Amino acid sequence: MSRKTITNKQIVDVLREIALYLRAQDVAFKPQAYEIAAEGIAGLETELSALFAACGKKCIDDIPGVGESIAEKIEEILTTGRLAYYQQLKKKFPFDMLALSQIQEVGPKTAMKLFKTLHIKTVRDLERAGATHKIEQVPGLGHKSEQKIMRGIAFLKTAGGRRVIHDVLPYAQRLVHRLQKVEGVTHLDVAGSLRRRKETIGDIDLIATTTQPRKLIRTFTSLPEITEVLESGETKIAVRYSNGLSGDLLILEPEHYGTALLHFTGSREHNILLRELAIKKKMKLSEHGLFRKQTRVTCRTEEAVYQALGLQFIPPELRTGRDEIELAQRKKIPELIRFGSLKGDLQVQTSWTDGSASIEEMARAAKACGLSYMGVTDHTKALAMTGGLDEKALRRQGKEIDRLNKRQRGFRILKSTECDILRDGTLDLHDDALSTLDLVCVSVHSHFTLPKREMTERIIRALKHPLVNIFFHPTGRVVGRREPYQVDMDRVIRAAKQFNVALEINGSERLDLHEHYIRACLNIGTKLVVNSDAHNPSHFAEHLDHGVAQARKGWATQADILNTKPLKQFLAALRKK
Repeated sequence: MSRKTITNKQIVDVLREIALYLRAQDVAFKPQAYEIAAEGIAGLETELSALFAACGKKCIDDIPGVGESIAEKIEEILTTGRLAYYQQLKKKFPFDMLALSQIQEVGPKTAMKLFKTLHIKTVRDLERAGATHKIEQVPGLGHKSEQKIMRGIAFLKTAGGRRVIHDVLPYAQRLVHRLQKVEGVTHLDVAGSLRRRKETIGDIDLIATTTQPRKLIRTFTSLPEITEVLESGETKIAVRYSNGLSGDLLILEPEHYGTALLHFTGSREHNILLRELAIKKKMKLSEHGLFRKQTRVTCRTEEAVYQALGLQFIPPELRTGRDEIELAQRKKIPELIRFGSLKGDLQVQTSWTDGSASIEEMARAAKACGLSYMGVTDHTKALAMTGGLDEKALRRQGKEIDRLNKRQRGFRILKSTECDILRDGTLDLHDDALSTLDLVCVSVHSHFTLPKREMTERIIRALKHPLVNIFFHPTGRVVGRREPYQVDMDRVIRAAKQFNVALEINGSERLDLHEHYIRACLNIGTKLVVNSDAHNPSHFAEHLDHGVAQARKGWATQADILNTKPLKQFLAALRKK
């Protein structure tokens, strides 16, 4: 590592690899500490190098999950470009633990065994060993393990291992819908990162209770989505799905369901904190149950587990291993915004620019999804590739919206725009055109590589504009495809509050804002809206729930999201500029 180029990802990788080396050696407690610290840093949107430059070690100490010892190690990395402790481990065990452990069936202990017996250092070494059937000769592995490892390598190479949640959730929901109808099934839920609504998903795990397990297994393994059964037992079936992901179906006794669903929903860091709390209460918690001495505490639901530990129920989206346990002990977990509570959608593109349907068609679809208003926000002239509207076209569109609103009952179409913020922070349309709109929304679509200071000043200048109401997808990211542009979001959030501009939580594959920034908005009272960024009629149903889930991950309540209000109150809240 070079001091000038150190990134959060590099630091996270070092911490995670240390944890893996420690796990391989059966070191107690320390691996969890490194894993929790890595998760805390991975959730940051600001680079640690910038935080350290601003306020030194104090900023590192303030990161959730980072203790004194690990903070000192991070400081060493940032100041010297290396970590002596990590270098000692790498010298003792000179193999790529991080890469090998990403392969299905290769945990840290297996990776260590492969290194000691076959001198496997890289994934390429492992693939060569499998091709010559050397893996199956390693004590404790055998032919089946070798086959699984080789399949894991192939999958890692071809699929990359993770998918955007927008692709995975509907797929999993179809599985659940069909399996819930199987005779004898009493419970069936998605678990894992999918239930926590992570942005990208690595597998699809299902948990069930049933009075007829064999019937459920037969039905599950015969689904057209199942391309390969990797493992089959009486209570666990591991499969490969047609979308390239793998996953398990776990079948449990009803009295074990609550603890198992809690455990397999995760996150790992949340589970570690729960287990530590159980120990303090002289109890033991695992996926097998909650025990007081040798007596099982029956927990048919997650609520029962939390209650037995003296905690308020914690929704899956908040189970990150940060401060949720402490707040649940104090009964401070808020009632999060409910799915289906939005009354309007303020970012909708139509066939006037890059949308696929007319204004009327989009309005009909929005109303069918239970909304009572929507803003038409076609792009402006600077975005020529979309056929962006100039001032004259915007006025023509306004007349079309007036005509449609005269025919509507129980639904209102708002005249709006997604006006480009130009490089110098001015807006792409003249004020006399913008002043005719019900609301003015702005966004960045160009010059993504500006220096951080220049990008920040550009955005804040736009937010100061007296007509601007909403700032769309504030960091410019697209999950899995585009990183956020460099911007001081703390300053942008404060400016949005100062100038009464709402920041958008975008439910498309942007998923922008990140939950870290959503919570920062709530802390100072910056207004928020949740939008679909719909470009065709199906996007309302597909994207709005993802936007609400993102708001929930940021701890937002219904009162925190402006477009949960009826139209009159919504417009009044925005027009206090």
